[in-house]
Amino acid sequence: MKMKKIQIFNKEELENMGLTWHTNADKSNYLSDNLVQITPKEANDFYEAANTLYDMYCECAQYILDNDLLDELQIPVSLQEVVKLSWQNDVHWHLYSRFDFAGGVNNIPIKLLEFNANTPTSLFETLIIQHELLKKNNINPDLQFNTGYEAICNNFKRLVTLDESVEEFDKLYDGWKILFTSVKDSEEELTTRLLMQIAIDAGFKCEFSYIENVQFSEEGVFLDDENYEFCFMLIPWESIAIEEDELAYLLTKMIKNQKAIILNPAYTLIFQSKGILKYLWQLFPNHPLLLKADTKMLEGIKCVKKPFFGREGANVTIFNEKGEIIAENDGEYENNAFIYQEFADTLEYEGQSYQAGVFFAYEACALGFRKGGKIINNYSSFAAHMIKD
Repeated sequence: MKMKKIQIFNKEELENMGLTWHTNADKSNYLSDNLVQITPKEANDFYEAANTLYDMYCECAQYILDNDLLDELQIPVSLQEVVKLSWQNDVHWHLYSRFDFAGGVNNIPIKLLEFNANTPTSLFETLIIQHELLKKNNINPDLQFNTGYEAICNNFKRLVTLDESVEEFDKLYDGWKILFTSVKDSEEELTTRLLMQIAIDAGFKCEFSYIENVQFSEEGVFLDDENYEFCFMLIPWESIAIEEDELAYLLTKMIKNQKAIILNPAYTLIFQSKGILKYLWQLFPNHPLLLKADTKMLEGIKCVKKPFFGREGANVTIFNEKGEIIAENDGEYENNAFIYQEFADTLEYEGQSYQAGVFFAYEACALGFRKGGKIINNYSSFAAHMIKD
């Protein structure tokens, strides 16, 4: 891999930008001082891969619904109705998501690892920080695969136009409001507020509140008795089902009664469940972007065991061809169902692994890298990139 050493922002500068997660548990910097250099062709390959895979995910989701396979993906029973309702109605627009890839640089083929379709993180770093890092190092900030801000802005407008074109937004928009909410003291409040700013730039009336102050009922979403037609919650749908079963019931009734639209929509649970990797492989066997995946151990193949709804590398185990453990992380998802996925060659530099993340908002729109050990986790660093011939 080609790298360029750069100057990164100090803690005070990052906090002034709003990024409080600037230091890892081992006291290392969250931002890497290695800038990943990719070619224009590699940037385009990431773009094409994400676009292709999104279409494949949509086809696979329809197959899963047609064949009543939501249980196989461990979709909670309390959410299955709202998953189906949101899939059937185009007003439940998928706002943004992130594909995680192995490879993609130095002729290492791109392989899908997973799809973070519900509550993807690293948005602020990808859209804002890496753009500013290039400027800080006197590099043209346009030399990135990074149009995420504009892409998500346009996707907000599509909540109204429901069409690829957003030219009719101003004519069609009728004052509908979006309430943005997250858990208090969560690091992801920054992501929520960034999305709110993008929605404001798109032309929406918006408000932010912590989840405990929001009122949910069968009649809609309310804050201080004011009704909101849209609500963005940076809270995983599966967590709602497990921890807030009454809220799951209310959201289902609300959507059934067409009283509010929740972002990201409930059907993103189908994409989010790593159980879908098994069905992608069945529907598109040996596709060059896919890795073999099954719910049972892959005999004689180096593979990775991952929980269906795990996050940040928790409860991930890597096995060699003999079935022996060569790396593992503990975590809170030991009671999940697990998928076994063929191991893919990763990008390596100075003993560290680099994993590409491509954000998707109607189309692939932004690239960033996570840097860490054999298993990328919550304490892995963020590495910016630049495009160079």
